[in-house]
Amino acid sequence: MEVSNLSGATPDISFPLGPESCSDSPSSGRSLGSTPGGLILPSREPPFSAFTVLVVTLLVLLIAATFLWNLLVLVTILRVRTFHRVPHNLVASTAVSDVLVAALVMPLSLVSELSAGRRWQLGRSLCHVWISFDVLCCTASIWNVAAIALDRYWTITRHLQYTLRTRRRASTLMIAITWALSALIALAPLLFGWGEVYDARLQRCQVSQEPSYAVFSTCGAFYLPLAVVLFVYWKIYKAAKFRFGRRRRAVVPLPATTQAKEIPQESEMVFTARCRATVTFQTSGDSWREQKEKRAAMMVGILIGVFVLCWIPFFLTELISPLCACSLPPIWKSIFLWLGYSNSFFNPLIYTAFNKNYNNAFKSLFTKQS
Repeated sequence: MEVSNLSGATPDISFPLGPESCSDSPSSGRSLGSTPGGLILPSREPPFSAFTVLVVTLLVLLIAATFLWNLLVLVTILRVRTFHRVPHNLVASTAVSDVLVAALVMPLSLVSELSAGRRWQLGRSLCHVWISFDVLCCTASIWNVAAIALDRYWTITRHLQYTLRTRRRASTLMIAITWALSALIALAPLLFGWGEVYDARLQRCQVSQEPSYAVFSTCGAFYLPLAVVLFVYWKIYKAAKFRFGRRRRAVVPLPATTQAKEIPQESEMVFTARCRATVTFQTSGDSWREQKEKRAAMMVGILIGVFVLCWIPFFLTELISPLCACSLPPIWKSIFLWLGYSNSFFNPLIYTAFNKNYNNAFKSLFTKQS
């Protein structure tokens, strides 16, 4: 993902969040001051502003929270035996990609943001490593979201054919495809010479801006999985609407001699016919499977909604900028970049909030440690 910068150049602070105005000359980052006698001397760079310190503190907290929360999900899946099966391997794969984003990508991105003039001062080799892990982990996180959505879709619409063995095979295949495709997109510039990520003259480290690679990487990393998750959620919504609509239209004919009495505070009606037998039919409330499907559909909807809101601004600029040879101000690039990174923080919150097993496992984990 392209390196953006929180540190542009403004007259009063050295780490502003505004458009970059520094030059690429060796004197960039220095300002000139004058003495009473007219002698011009280089002045010291002003200290960070309070707003800059606040932003950096929030980003550090975001990195720490993303790492710890995803690590907690991984530890829970490893320690709880009931989680050693699908769909938790998909959740584990997502947590692994998000942990790597927090551990390897976000800290170096923050270092780059803090550098004056968006200069990469850590060398060419580390630049290649960082950009490769950035694209690899973010792409894997995005495709894991699509894999979870597909798994929930097949669970809801094909629960009879989509057995545990079939789910295990399908999830293993989706995980393998996710990481293989992510590696191909990340390593393409290095393997095939598809553009350059490091500019030694400008000390610039960013994703290859080759227009053909921009189209390939953005489509493979975002637009294709976006199409998958939107199609999946549309199918889930359509199937749920059809099923619950058909259920509401179902009418059970009752004999004329049948009397009905409602049991208060319960989700069922007891019909007593004038005979020896009493038959109970559930006419309101959802079955266990229907409640589970509703939670799954809601989880997928929120997961997709947050995923789209977090990543679509960044990938729109990543696709348009190389094609039109234009760029946004650095402040907006930084906002879009970190908004995308924040998706790795929201993912575990969403798919654990709708699963009571995770909540119970978290409580059990902390209870045993205390």
